[in-house]
Amino acid sequence: MASRSSVQINSLHTSNRTTESPTLNNHKTNESDTVLVAKKFSCVSLVEREERQQALDRLEILKTVGTGSYGHVVVARDRDTSNYYALKIFTINHVVQSRQTEHVKSEKEILSVIKHPFIIRLYWTHHSEQFLYMLLDYVPGGELFTYMRRKVIFDIKSSLFYISEITLAFEYLHSLQIVYRDLKPENILLDAEGHVKIVDFGFAKKILNKTFTTCGTPDYLSPELFKGTGHNKSTDWWSLGILLFEMLSGATPFNPNQNESEIPSRVLAGRITWPRTIDDQSKVFIKKLLVQNPDKRLGAGRNGSREVKEQPFFASIKWEDVYARKLKPPIVPTVQHAGDTSCFDQYKEDWRSAPFASDKELELFADF
Repeated sequence: MASRSSVQINSLHTSNRTTESPTLNNHKTNESDTVLVAKKFSCVSLVEREERQQALDRLEILKTVGTGSYGHVVVARDRDTSNYYALKIFTINHVVQSRQTEHVKSEKEILSVIKHPFIIRLYWTHHSEQFLYMLLDYVPGGELFTYMRRKVIFDIKSSLFYISEITLAFEYLHSLQIVYRDLKPENILLDAEGHVKIVDFGFAKKILNKTFTTCGTPDYLSPELFKGTGHNKSTDWWSLGILLFEMLSGATPFNPNQNESEIPSRVLAGRITWPRTIDDQSKVFIKKLLVQNPDKRLGAGRNGSREVKEQPFFASIKWEDVYARKLKPPIVPTVQHAGDTSCFDQYKEDWRSAPFASDKELELFADF
């Protein structure tokens, strides 16, 4: 199972999910340059920008744990507190050229207001003349995708655990009128205890009615995204059905031949071959999530997420226990310490050679 990229179809831009790492001290922006940039472009107070620069300077960059087409995620340790964080680093030039400016801004704005046990936490953002920075929780357990690849198929109890935690995360996001739009195992990390953290909010968006930008991962896109007829929170519930199907079968329902070009026609036809590994109760639940009409899909009704939580599939679940992280995780990652990176793949440490942004490009991120 190869890692899948998210795509914004209307601009044909593919974006991998995470980002990168090494020691920023050898290549940090000179203090006078930072002050100059702040005076010229920033609507953030100079005092606040200097505090963020000091916080950035305190970080010891250790290792890259993820990389995408215009960004990197690195593990960093605060020299004063010894706490570990994930520093997400975007190259300004690449963000602008790949037309991802609004997505990056949206990710910052959305993460700034979110606080939930199963969603990554943002501490601060900052920018230099080369990079945009987001300081986030470091989640050392690695991607759920990695564990799915190793196990191939999850049993129903394991799947129920992950789907329950993700359902509560979606319920919370939807209560804020936020649609996530990029659910997939690659965007679900496990913390040291084995609980879920949803990451990568580049395609998340606050909407009141419908939005029309087609983005996400092809295997997980709902029919309305392929049709371009507009979509809303209901598209997230479709993706939850795809994820459960993949957990229980080892493959997504509309890409049996591992050929992305076949996905749109298969999704719109709605034909699924059901493997024996998916039990009847799970099948009924998945079918309700994979309803073609988004207005009739489970979770799209007046009761929203309550419709989902009241399904027989969740009969054994006590939702207050899920939120309190009292359920026993089926997988406990092998993590030696808070900054352990052994659960992530190896990446090149080549991000510091990025070009400097132009004045016009810097203006776009004055409030970052």
